[in-house]
Amino acid sequence: MRWYDVDLGPGVRAGFTGADANLSVVVGDRDLALGHRRALADLVGGPVTFVRQVHGATVLEAPLPGGVPGTADDVPYDGVPAADALVARRGAAVGVLVADCVPVLLADARAGVVAAVHAGRCGLVDGVVPAAVAAMVARGAEAGGVRAAVGPAVCGRCYEVPPALRDDVAAAVPATPSTTSWGTPALDLPAGVRAQLRAAGVADVRAVGGCTLEDARWFSHRAASAGLPGRAAGRFAGVVRIA
Repeated sequence: MRWYDVDLGPGVRAGFTGADANLSVVVGDRDLALGHRRALADLVGGPVTFVRQVHGATVLEAPLPGGVPGTADDVPYDGVPAADALVARRGAAVGVLVADCVPVLLADARAGVVAAVHAGRCGLVDGVVPAAVAAMVARGAEAGGVRAAVGPAVCGRCYEVPPALRDDVAAAVPATPSTTSWGTPALDLPAGVRAQLRAAGVADVRAVGGCTLEDARWFSHRAASAGLPGRAAGRFAGVVRIA
């Protein structure tokens, strides 16, 4: 399993997997994905908690109520709680699954608090990024002490949208309007994430990777749906843990 490491502070294990290992239990082969999740747990030093992502702004804390880890073989997908961000204290690993949406990893190494965020268009508009930062602060982190990694996602040159949709999103997140490389309206979700992080007080923001549609190192829903050669359906992960 490919692993792209990110430095989010002393004692923090953070990074992104690649398109060589699908981690989604609902896209592709479930048993194979579960095997990849077990390999991921070995890689980061403990089981990774995932949630059922619904493009909202709900933030949950790991471990989840009832002991549902989001990784067990006997947990059906519809039995996993719905949210789009997870926070955790020292020792627990949290992750998000993406294939064009923006994965965001956050860590305050001093406070021992981390978060993983799935920021799609709707979640970005609803405020999932500042909600995750606020959840970290509520658990002892300081916004100014948080390091952030904004992971690979579809870029503003490729994410074409209708003009009215671009205007609607721009009204909520002014940093997002863009134009495709072929001259049509687009959205730059990573730019919107970076702007929201800085507005929430997170100064140390690192951009990781490139465009998921253009770069075959990452899964891309758009690339797979368009039948682009060599682009299989799947989801890669962003994961963070403080040992």
